[in-house]
This record gives sequence, C-alpha cells and structure tokens, in this order.
Amino acid sequence: MPGSQSSSDSSSPSTTDIVRAAFASYLAQDRVAMDQLLAEDFVFTSPQDDHIGKAAFFERCFPTADRLRSQEILDAVPADDGQVFVRYEYELKTGARHRNVEVMTVRDGRISETQVYFGGRFRQG
Repeated sequence: MPGSQSSSDSSSPSTTDIVRAAFASYLAQDRVAMDQLLAEDFVFTSPQDDHIGKAAFFERCFPTADRLRSQEILDAVPADDGQVFVRYEYELKTGARHRNVEVMTVRDGRISETQVYFGGRFRQG
C-alpha cells in the first residue's frame, strides 16, 4: 500500500506502526522511547504551539499525559509522502471527552513533524 512503509524493506516498521509507538510512548511517559522515535529536527505544531522543536516539545507537550484518564486511536491512515492521519479520542481526568486529529510525517523511520488539529468536546449519543 502506498505510504505504508517507511522504506522498501518489508521488515521495517510501517509509518503507522511508528506513529502508534509514539502514542504509546506518550501515554507511558517513556521519554527514551519517544526520543528514539522523533527525528533530531522534529517540528511540532498545534493551535497552542507554532513550529516548536524537539526540546520544546519535550518540555511543554510531552509531560501532559497525566491529565488523561484514557486515550484511544480511532483511525491511523497512511498517506503519501510518509504522512499518517490519526484521529483519536481521549478522556480527561475531569471526565471531559475530546477528539483530535494529527498529521504525522515519518521520514527514515522517525517522526519529523506533527501537526495537531484540536477537535471540540465530544459527546456520545
């Protein structure tokens, strides 16, 4: 499938595998694992962060998992140019539920860019 592999070696993890590993590292607060998944020139953008680098990401964004009660990836869809579109739902410890979308770019087996698009509060039913 186009965009599903980070290289032509079929034993290499897919772009989607790498993205899922990053989400798991975030939830586990495994900084060592996350550091290995992010490229040295990693760039992170969200409505609150404008093209921050890897060091600022680890300082500002990575430690926020303690606010979550749960997080579930709903969709992880590979696209061209190493991009993976991820839609996920999370519940804060306050009980509020939200859905976001991220577009993550994987180059040479590492995440080089994450763009976060915040969704609104999610209500079931």
